[in-house]
Amino acid sequence: MFKKILIANRGEIACRVIKTARKLGIATVAVYSDADREAMHVKMADEAVHIGPPPSNQSYIVIDKILDAIRQTGADAVHPGYGFLSENSKFAEALSKEGVAFIGPPVKAIEAMGDKITSKKIAAEAGVSTVPGHMGLIEDADEAVRIAGDIGYPVMIKASAGGGGKGMRIAWNDADAREGFVSSRNEAKSSFGDDRIFIEKFVTEPRHIEIQVLGDQHGNMVYLGERECSIQRRNQKVIEEAPSPFLDATTRKAMGEQAVALGREVGYFSAGTVEFIVDGDRNFYFLEMNTRLQVEHPVTELITGIDLVEEMIRVAAGEKLRIGQDDVTLNGWAIESRLYAEDPYRNFLPSIGRLVRYRPPEEGTRTDGTVVRNDTGVYEGGEISMYYDPMIAKLCTWAPDGDDRPARLAAIDAMSDALDAFEVDGIGHNLPFLSAVMRQDRFREGRLTTAYIAEEFPDGFTGVAPEAAGAKHLAAVAAIVNLRIQQRASQISGSLTNHPRTVPEVWSVRIGDTDIPVSIKTVGDTETVSVDGDAALAVHSDWRPGSTLAHFTIGTETLQVKVSTVGTGLRLRWRGIDAVIRVRSARHAELARLMPKKLPPDTSKMLLCPMPGVITAIAVTEGETVEAGQTLAIVEAMKMENVLRAERKGVVKKIAAEPGASLAVDALIMEFE
Repeated sequence: MFKKILIANRGEIACRVIKTARKLGIATVAVYSDADREAMHVKMADEAVHIGPPPSNQSYIVIDKILDAIRQTGADAVHPGYGFLSENSKFAEALSKEGVAFIGPPVKAIEAMGDKITSKKIAAEAGVSTVPGHMGLIEDADEAVRIAGDIGYPVMIKASAGGGGKGMRIAWNDADAREGFVSSRNEAKSSFGDDRIFIEKFVTEPRHIEIQVLGDQHGNMVYLGERECSIQRRNQKVIEEAPSPFLDATTRKAMGEQAVALGREVGYFSAGTVEFIVDGDRNFYFLEMNTRLQVEHPVTELITGIDLVEEMIRVAAGEKLRIGQDDVTLNGWAIESRLYAEDPYRNFLPSIGRLVRYRPPEEGTRTDGTVVRNDTGVYEGGEISMYYDPMIAKLCTWAPDGDDRPARLAAIDAMSDALDAFEVDGIGHNLPFLSAVMRQDRFREGRLTTAYIAEEFPDGFTGVAPEAAGAKHLAAVAAIVNLRIQQRASQISGSLTNHPRTVPEVWSVRIGDTDIPVSIKTVGDTETVSVDGDAALAVHSDWRPGSTLAHFTIGTETLQVKVSTVGTGLRLRWRGIDAVIRVRSARHAELARLMPKKLPPDTSKMLLCPMPGVITAIAVTEGETVEAGQTLAIVEAMKMENVLRAERKGVVKKIAAEPGASLAVDALIMEFE
């Protein structure tokens, strides 16, 4: 077994590998850029080596710098995590020449499967079902348009060396194909140093389902079930689960056997994932093989009980697999929610800054048998950088099979509770969106496609409006919180004047544009609340002034609510709802209704930067007349290229930014007449 493993990665995956290495008694080495000097993976590792400036092309993906770190520390093996150098055959080859083990597949398998064009040809030869498309290289946008027309729209334009949604576009017509080819090629070159592009048919009503495979260096290989990864934005996964709610045993077996056949065809060993697109009739087509550990591997670990990182290490050390296909059983259901530093209210655009508050839910087994797991690489007070992927954490829940409630629904409900308990402040993040999805009937019924977000949120995510019952729950919570704030204030004032102030029992709670009357009575240690004239219900809560997370029991309902103050109001967050609520006396509520509403500033004639990023192109000039849909500028943030278009016809009055400029959110790019 290895004595020391260097992790050629950062963030949560580096922390994840360190945990398993510790379990096996193996020392670890972290590498870090200037931006990651205080990162969690650096603190967790036994040793750490600085490798350069923040941009990954000057640090994490510079092979020579990783090799220098190996020589400095004497590491005898390297785990590449995912992304960066994980699927770089030259890196694996360089390690071999150094006499250092690569905890991953053989070089030939990486080369064969790392190129999407080559991999599809090999898959076809291995008898794996493949998507129709053009597997040759495409020279320019004109050729891309011609090929797309021959295949038939819609088509998917992809970077041959791509991954993680980078360098990927859907084209519905010639204009999309032309622009998509250029953007995909630019992103591919920036992210992977390889701008080769190919085109394939885009399957409508698709589900993204992948098979986890595991093989050793002795010819043994198994598949560990599937993961459903259909809920995506910008072709990047947001919510995954295992198993899939769509597959039957026959389809699962067929997909698994084809995945193993492909692995054997290229002499694969270690952990790997074969991705398929599956249509509504359970016809499945090969997409690609990821020759590495997947981001969503925890859900497979939760339903199989197999530590994939441990198996990768053992295989790299030359050990045989400890299981055969008949030993693989799928137990219960697991859900993974990716917590991203991105603003769902701004079309999931990246957000950067300091984590002023970061309090994940407690990990472990709950009293109902469900399990909570959180894979993360950040901590409270840490910085979310613009240089790397915006993922903060992977929150997972698992539920056992039961007679009273399906395991999938139990896992979803456990996820809802865990999201309610997850506190994040200081940056934009997608917790409200994740919570909203968990409550949707369509998701709970398992009716998923890769177009889920576009179909369910056609106008973007605007938050969750509380329904009648939810509004009453929040009104009760707000009233109780206000009561305790007022009681504390009265005690303080009373101690100063010897005349304690009387706290009213009746309040008006304003949620949105609705005033809800709430009355609270306190007898001894017992509080009862009546909302909008309903019968009084007993209330129990651990909330005290200053607490940011509270548990409330109102009648038979139990709620976990995040509580904070905003000016004279209360901000309550629960089940995806993010509401600023005002609790007033009846007279104050009457006067407040007479106050004029403050209108937001008019920005209709301005193009503002929608995210922190770098302007890579300005596509128009001052005085130019632009048409609706015309490209105005391109902003790059967190390795993604974002095209900003005109919403309507107009004339450019002033250009306030130039290519190369780093802009903050809402910084002015240009004005219109």
